[in-house]
Amino acid sequence: MASAETAAEHERILREIESTDTNCIGPTLRSVYDGQEHGLFMEKLEGRIRNHDREIEKMCNHHFQGFVDSITELLKVRGEAQKLKGQVTETNRKLQSDGKELLTTMDELKQCRLQQRNIATTIDKLTHCLPVLEMYSRLQEQMRTKRYYPALCTLEQLEHTCLPKAGGYRFCAIMAENIPVLRTHIRDVSMSDLKDFLESIRKHSDKIGETAMKQAQVQNSRDSDVTHQQRTGSGRRLRKEAGSGTEVDRSGGSPLSEQDSGILDVEDEEDDEVPGAQDLVDFSPVYRCLHIYTVLGARDTFENYYRKQRRKQARLVLQPHSNMHETLEGYRRYFNQIVGFFVVEDHILHTTQGLVNRAYVEELWELALSKTIAALRTHSSYCTDPDLILDLKNLIVLFADTLLGYGFPVNQLFDMLLEMRDQYGEILLKKWNQSFRQIIDQDNYSPIPVATEEEYRRITGQFPFQDPELEKMSFPKKLPFSEFVPKVYSQLKEFIYACLKYSEDLHLSSTEIDDMIRKSTNLLLTRTLSNCLQYAIKKKNVGLAELVQIIVNTTHLEASCHYLEEFISNITSVPPDTVNATKLYGTSTFKDARHSAEEEIYTNLNLKIDQFLQLADYDWMATQGGGQASDYLIDLIAFLCSTFAVFTHLPGKVAQTACMSACKHLSTSLLQLLLEADVRQVSMGALQQFNVDVKECERFARAGPVPGFQGDTLLLAFIDLRQLLDLFTQWDWSTYLADYGRPTCKYLRVNPHVALALLEKMKDTSRKNNMFAQFRKNERDKQKLIDTVVKQLRNLIATHQS
Repeated sequence: MASAETAAEHERILREIESTDTNCIGPTLRSVYDGQEHGLFMEKLEGRIRNHDREIEKMCNHHFQGFVDSITELLKVRGEAQKLKGQVTETNRKLQSDGKELLTTMDELKQCRLQQRNIATTIDKLTHCLPVLEMYSRLQEQMRTKRYYPALCTLEQLEHTCLPKAGGYRFCAIMAENIPVLRTHIRDVSMSDLKDFLESIRKHSDKIGETAMKQAQVQNSRDSDVTHQQRTGSGRRLRKEAGSGTEVDRSGGSPLSEQDSGILDVEDEEDDEVPGAQDLVDFSPVYRCLHIYTVLGARDTFENYYRKQRRKQARLVLQPHSNMHETLEGYRRYFNQIVGFFVVEDHILHTTQGLVNRAYVEELWELALSKTIAALRTHSSYCTDPDLILDLKNLIVLFADTLLGYGFPVNQLFDMLLEMRDQYGEILLKKWNQSFRQIIDQDNYSPIPVATEEEYRRITGQFPFQDPELEKMSFPKKLPFSEFVPKVYSQLKEFIYACLKYSEDLHLSSTEIDDMIRKSTNLLLTRTLSNCLQYAIKKKNVGLAELVQIIVNTTHLEASCHYLEEFISNITSVPPDTVNATKLYGTSTFKDARHSAEEEIYTNLNLKIDQFLQLADYDWMATQGGGQASDYLIDLIAFLCSTFAVFTHLPGKVAQTACMSACKHLSTSLLQLLLEADVRQVSMGALQQFNVDVKECERFARAGPVPGFQGDTLLLAFIDLRQLLDLFTQWDWSTYLADYGRPTCKYLRVNPHVALALLEKMKDTSRKNNMFAQFRKNERDKQKLIDTVVKQLRNLIATHQS
């Protein structure tokens, strides 16, 4: 079995040797030598060789005759071949001779084609290299001129487009090595430019804000032209109200016809263009740096850095100076910086895509709004000048309008202005308090003398006064009130104008403005002016004539209150009969002041009467009375007559009340004088003298020092004293004791306690110590009679008390 396989294997190897190239026999023979049947294979190989030899020999024997024939023919052809060789050699010589020139030309052509190919190759290489060199040259020029964003774009194109096409030249490798260095340099330089830009806008934000606020002011002035003309027309209507006495005070001036205190100097020509923020600031460093960082793939880093730096600047801008409240310029610089900051941010918001977004700007604005309002509340609280508060309000309004124009919400600023309105009102009240007191101190409390028609018209133009009878009188003449009245009325209108100025541009309705002005005016009337009038009434050394003039003045001011109502309605265009409209309290204020002055008149009259009574020097032990009134009483009545003569300008009721009050006080004081504890004893002669004085008082009352009393009404002030004196002088005790308690009693007004006290004073206390007096019968009878009456009075008092 093994020999069959071996034979088959040897057969295969022999076939492979016969059919395979001799170069590849090595591996085949190696397999024979690796086996164990080397000898057997050699035998088969020799047998195969012999077979092939036999076949070759057979083939040679078969073709031998043909070979011989071929050799014979070949010998025959050799001679012809020699001839042919000679001809070919000759032809070749001739061809070589003729082709030498052609070969030379062909060599030249070959050389030219080689040069042409080299030139084409060079042109092709230069075509790829020249753009690289040109672009690199452009890059160098852009770097030299600091055009970094185009340089970065050129760098990117050079790196990703041109250099790969140029190939692996050395200069390309050098350029490729420089690209990261140039990119880093561009990034650093652009960041440096951004830092310079941030520092620049921080320093110049006040100028940017000032320009933006000027633009807003110019725009506001253009928008308000129509409204201003309408208000001017309203001012003309006010000036035409001379008939009703509400003519605008020409000396005071109307804010509708005056320029409000300017807070920014704006060019007179409205056509002049005010430069915008983009005209004052070069924003190219921001754009350039943004584009560069975007191209470098570091946009987020740039955005974070920019926002962080601007937040720091915002905190610096929002920090006010400690002395900001001292001048308007301090507030102006503060507002200019804030406006400048947000104008820049708004411009960045609208000119870049995503560097800052609306949420970021709103966050900064909320921060700025809260800090600004807190700073204004703190610093404005130190202000005591109403003009500065008004200018500050105008500046805040312009500040708010400017930022509103850029889309920032400013409602909180206007709410704060409404809060400041109360502070402004308090400062105005303090200022007007000083003005009123100055007017009071400078007033002469005398009717105003008028010498000419022009002077009369001037005064009636300041104060609404109408008196047909006075107008018919010839010059010179006197107005019933003093200079206090037109000055106070003018000050009231100036106060209303001051309140109106503050309410302008606060986006309030006419009704709200009207209500604000009326409430502030009420405070001025009920608190400030009322206190000043009380000061005028209560101050030292004020005389009755001054008090009378104060009553006259307040009467006329009270009559002018409805003109003030009309005045407020005219300037606010709100009808006075509007539902829920606040009414002025001027009438009650002047009434209260007049009542206080009247009470002061009554008090002063009583004090004067007391001063005269202190001069009374009665001889209480006189044996008989004199024939005329006491000197002090004559002087007192003369004083009262002259005083009541001054009361001619007072309302009749006031004069009558003052006269009645004075007479009652005089009667009461005389009775108290009679019953004083220091007066231990009173004689009948003293009572008779006292009776003469009372009769003089009654004569004064009967004469009617003040018109308007009916009959003997004024005499009733002395009725108690008169009945008491009649009872003692007539010694009509029987009638008194019998009729006491009856409505028809003759001595109804005599109090038994008073009568008893006076009787006790008429007892002769020295009689017990004087032994001779006891022997005078008349005296004894008189004292017994007095003792009897005293007992009866005591019984009467005891009976009625039980």
